Amino acid sequence: MSEVSRIGTVGPDQLPADVERLMAAVDGLPDQQRQAIAPVVCGVMEATRRRRRILALVQEALSQLRLDMKYLLFDLEATRRERDQYRGQLEEDTL
Repeated sequence: MSEVSRIGTVGPDQLPADVERLMAAVDGLPDQQRQAIAPVVCGVMEATRRRRRILALVQEALSQLRLDMKYLLFDLEATRRERDQYRGQLEEDTL
């Protein structure tokens, strides 16, 4: 049986299916038990949403970093080519 990643299946503000099932199970409890568990479940929901938002921000930052690195490597290669070209011209001029 293949396992599907739960991180990429929903947006950063949505809750994963297992947390939604937990909420549904808590909603089915009697009032007294639900009142005792509800604050903990709300805390789990908020922590999950916060982690998902942080993960989305980190993924976006990593994507930007990768793009920046590609631009920097391109610029470095261009600078090296220019240096080598100017060095060659300088050697030709000195001969």
